[in-house]
Amino acid sequence: MSEYMKMAIKEASFGIRHGHGGPFGSVIVKDGKIVGKGHNEVLHQQDPTCHGEVMAIHDACKTLGTFDLTGCELYTTAQPCPMCLGAIMWSNVKKYYYGCTIFDTENIGFRDAVFYDHPEYEAEQVDHEACLALFEEYQSIQDKKIY
Repeated sequence: MSEYMKMAIKEASFGIRHGHGGPFGSVIVKDGKIVGKGHNEVLHQQDPTCHGEVMAIHDACKTLGTFDLTGCELYTTAQPCPMCLGAIMWSNVKKYYYGCTIFDTENIGFRDAVFYDHPEYEAEQVDHEACLALFEEYQSIQDKKIY
């Protein structure tokens, strides 16, 4: 077993033993050193975005003092949900390793699989011009990082 996956499992175990959330733990590694770790804290934080991968990304960004995790790898106990996959991509982590699949996750009562198919949510565009004005304001700022 990978040493880093062992740490991700340890992180997840801590979370489930303390009632923080599901069995999801993650670690982020850069140059052979763990720079971030996190576990599911949805119940503990009362926040549906506090998944293990997101918490590990927060920790790594804080540790490294940057929002750009280029050169890092992520180890996580389960295949990332779409939200976490988006966070991984936005953080520039180019490679991640996972233990369980979305089907394994579904078998223990989580509904990740539905988000990969056709979610039952509605979306409607409103106030396009006002939001475009905000984008134009942002575009006019000098020395900004686009991310």
